[in-house]
Amino acid sequence: MNHIYFTALPNGAGLAAELAAGDGAPRVYAVEPTGAFEDDPNVTDKKFPGNPTRSYRSSAPLRVIGEVTDWERQTPEALQAWKVRLAALRAEKRGEIIN
Repeated sequence: MNHIYFTALPNGAGLAAELAAGDGAPRVYAVEPTGAFEDDPNVTDKKFPGNPTRSYRSSAPLRVIGEVTDWERQTPEALQAWKVRLAALRAEKRGEIIN
């Protein structure tokens, strides 16, 4: 990948962590950019103009400054609903990843 993606919203980061591949516990980290960053065009240009999700990307590393532990966890039912929606989007886009 050419970019690292991040959000300023802890609950948005938590949802992404819960949906990530793997069996480990979802974690959210407070980070700070070490270089320039921009609105994530995959989200802001295609889904949410104006960037209400506060989603960004950078080609520079991010510095981890701590772990965030007070983000809102999804219920098992809500998490399953998200997984079903994402699977449907992937099937619709023939496997194209939507950030």
